[in-house]
Amino acid sequence: MTTETELLLKLQAKGNKDIAFKELVAQYKERLYWHIRNIVKSHDDADDVLQNTFIKVYKSIDGFKGESKLYSWLYRIATNEAITLLNKNAKRLQITNEEAQNLAINNMESDVYFEGDAIQLKLQKAIATLPSKQQLVFNMKYFQDLKYKDMSTILETSEGALKASYHIAAKKIEAYLTNN
Repeated sequence: MTTETELLLKLQAKGNKDIAFKELVAQYKERLYWHIRNIVKSHDDADDVLQNTFIKVYKSIDGFKGESKLYSWLYRIATNEAITLLNKNAKRLQITNEEAQNLAINNMESDVYFEGDAIQLKLQKAIATLPSKQQLVFNMKYFQDLKYKDMSTILETSEGALKASYHIAAKKIEAYLTNN
């Protein structure tokens, strides 16, 4: 596997961009898909957001300055694209983001791509009760086991704030699971 630095050099070189981009997609598509899926819930929406993420990355890779890790930059773009989709869906349906999130959770039960059991569905419902920032932090830590340092770069906030958000989110989820 190509290191992040080598891949970035290939991506920014004039002649190899398309080949290097295919390598980037192969290396990151699954992790980014699941990150996005945890935010938007729907397989189809996750696919759309993933495609938009890679289009945006392809168009702007030359402007990447390397001030953060490449994957942190990718995750930030994917996160922003996922949030943009959620906001568009809520606006289109003329409902709040929370209502859109609940709708997405309810649709998971009929999603042929959802492979979770009743416990997983209950966990997703618990996560949906959290404010959006806590949802992001919880998903990134719990499902992807990202380090707070990396999350701090992706979400552009302090590690301390992220630790507090995760702790509060975990307590809220525990209370939800206990009471429902």
